[in-house]
Amino acid sequence: MKTITIREEIYEKLVKLKREGESFSDVIERLLNKPKISIRFFAGKLEDSEALKYLEETWLKFRKNIKLR
Repeated sequence: MKTITIREEIYEKLVKLKREGESFSDVIERLLNKPKISIRFFAGKLEDSEALKYLEETWLKFRKNIKLR
């Protein structure tokens, strides 16, 4: 077992992340072992969605406004 010192704001963040029955070591271990998600995971997720259509329309309007200035 080791003792570490952390800033107060980091402690408060850990307290908020702590689940019932978890120790601070458990919280830190869970965060350190969290799998990294690649941007490639999201590829194609918005295909044929209203959100993508909105983004495309908004981007086109933005580009047209830039050219007019």
